[in-house]
Amino acid sequence: MSDRKVTIILATVFMAIAVAAIVAVYVWRDEGGGIAKIGGPFTLVDHTGQERTEADLKGRHALIYFGYSFCPDVCPTALADMLIALDELGPAAARVQPVFITIDPDRDTPAVLKDYIPNFHPRLIGLSGSAAQVSKAARAYRVYYAKVDDPEAGENYLMDHSSVIYLMDPDGRYLTHFSHGSGPDTMAKRLRELVS
Repeated sequence: MSDRKVTIILATVFMAIAVAAIVAVYVWRDEGGGIAKIGGPFTLVDHTGQERTEADLKGRHALIYFGYSFCPDVCPTALADMLIALDELGPAAARVQPVFITIDPDRDTPAVLKDYIPNFHPRLIGLSGSAAQVSKAARAYRVYYAKVDDPEAGENYLMDHSSVIYLMDPDGRYLTHFSHGSGPDTMAKRLRELVS
C-alpha cells in the first residue's frame, strides 16, 4: 500500500473520530422540551426518481445515514452494520425505515443510487438531490462533509464526512445515534430497547 493511500486512510479515520466528537457536542437538548436539535425538513429525490420529504418517514422509526456511493470503506461498512442490525431485529424491523442520504450529489444521481442501493437491503431508500438540497438536509442533521482537496484525484475524489447513523422516532424526532464502529450487535440491542 502506498504512503499516500495510508495517509488518506489515516486522515479519514481521524476525521471520522473528530466529527463523531463534534456531533456528540451537538446532541444537546432544548431547554424546555428535551428534544435534540437533530433532524428537520428536507426535499430530496429517491433512487427511483420519486420526490421525498421528511414527511415520508413519519409513522415509523428511521435509521438515517449520510455517506456516498463512491466511498471505499467507511460508508459500505456503516450501511452493512445498520442493515445487519435490522435483520437481527426480526419482525420488529418492519417498524424501522433505513435511509441513505448522499453527501456527493454530483456523482450520486438517482440513477447511480438505483444501482447502488439494492446491494444492501430491499427496504433501503437512497436519497439525492441538488447540492443545495443535500446541504440543507445535512445541516438539519448536523452532518459534516467536504470534498478532499486532491488535484490528482479527478473524478475519483474522496469525501470527508461524519459517519453517524441516526435513529429518529415516528414523529421525526431524534432518539439516539450510533457512531462508526458501533457494530450491528450493539445497534440491534439498542434498537430492541427503543423500537420494540
